[in-house]
Amino acid sequence: MGINTHFLVYMEVLYIAKTDELQINDQIKVAELMVIGPNGEKMGVKNLPDALTLANYAGLDLVLMSENSTPPVAKIMDYNKYRYERQKKLKETQKKQRESNKEVKEYRLSVRIDVHDFETRVKNASEYLKKGHKIKAFIRFKGRELAHTELGKDVLLNFAKSLEEFGQAEGEAKLEGRQMSLLIAPKK
Repeated sequence: MGINTHFLVYMEVLYIAKTDELQINDQIKVAELMVIGPNGEKMGVKNLPDALTLANYAGLDLVLMSENSTPPVAKIMDYNKYRYERQKKLKETQKKQRESNKEVKEYRLSVRIDVHDFETRVKNASEYLKKGHKIKAFIRFKGRELAHTELGKDVLLNFAKSLEEFGQAEGEAKLEGRQMSLLIAPKK
């Protein structure tokens, strides 16, 4: 995952944190509200000054949880701790989402690839297969190479054979225009 993706996820977390801010203490403009205590017990309908006094007495914040209900619901809690826990859960779900959306790593080969270059690509591809990513190996034919596509197919099949320990080819090598590709999935 590139640095730009990490930056975008971070910015999304900040945006969600700012747009989901709840009204606390003096920001609340409702006259009466249903108050829920710090341990989850219902304390009944209270007017705003009494609810703020209860929250101050407990050393916690009065947080407006549901403004649209009748009467509006507020809870006495440590707001910073609540916000921290919520952001932590959000980051955890995003991490799980990223893990489930594995990438397809592309490797460009050529008909005249050197042995060392081929081995290097096999080594790198095996690392990605171990992580659970799919590999797309492709060859772009240039000029007269298009007349000998069987050579390109041999290179792709050798690539897949070299990675047999970590993954298996999904289907056959396909020729699409000037490009032949083969998809390799990790072994379960």
